[in-house]
Amino acid sequence: MDILISIILGIVQGLTEFLPISSSGHLVILHQFLSLEVIDQLTFDVALHLGTLLALVIFFHKDIIRYLSAFLKSLTNWNLKKDQDQKIAWLILLSMFPAIIVGLFFETIIDQLFRSAYSVVIVLILVSFLFFIAEKYSKKNKDFESLTWSKVLLIGCAQAIALIPGVSRSGITIVAGLGFNLKRQLAGRFSFLIAIPIVFAAGTKKFIDAYIIGINSDQILIYIFGILSAALVGYFCIKYFLQFLNKYSLSIFAYYRIILGVIILAILFINK
Repeated sequence: MDILISIILGIVQGLTEFLPISSSGHLVILHQFLSLEVIDQLTFDVALHLGTLLALVIFFHKDIIRYLSAFLKSLTNWNLKKDQDQKIAWLILLSMFPAIIVGLFFETIIDQLFRSAYSVVIVLILVSFLFFIAEKYSKKNKDFESLTWSKVLLIGCAQAIALIPGVSRSGITIVAGLGFNLKRQLAGRFSFLIAIPIVFAAGTKKFIDAYIIGINSDQILIYIFGILSAALVGYFCIKYFLQFLNKYSLSIFAYYRIILGVIILAILFINK
């Protein structure tokens, strides 16, 4: 039963990590109804993020090689003004720092204050209105060349805010990109690219913590099935969501978040 639940949670993670509806928010809510025997829920959720990281690495492997090569080249031949790949590589690196700082110093506080179904519902609904605002006022006519250090630092700050369950990392960073008038699909693409290093860093830290605590063999299987299901579903979600962003707005996801929040809030009050 635990393996089946881990697969279900992996599927949910694979879908909600890349759709702007908050993977952490959905997992927090599901944990209220599904009991899973693991070290702790947060560690398992981070393990699922490694599954979606695997999906990102497979889908964007050409971009990763391209920007990593540009980054290494910049160490000996710094030319960010003329070499766009070097610039993007360093911007991706810069985007990490706000989330790293917030994660290192405020992770425990965020977990204590916001990791409840009630807070997730409130955040789900409130952030939805940012989607409407971004879609209404963004010109959506800029390419990656328009990104500057200050703009990417602010997008990185948005990524740090996404540590609060219910915000949605992809959602808030796409909204930030739209705020700087990036084309919608490019805002989504950049959102996914900057997720790779930060998810890798967070996942590595959590697995070190889990290793110190100790995981038995039964739990390893639970983690493996969850990670693989998240990776498989996540890959196809990236592919079709980027296609979706070419033609359609984020509004449908805002409506989904609001409706989901109201339904969950009603269930919580009924079961209170």
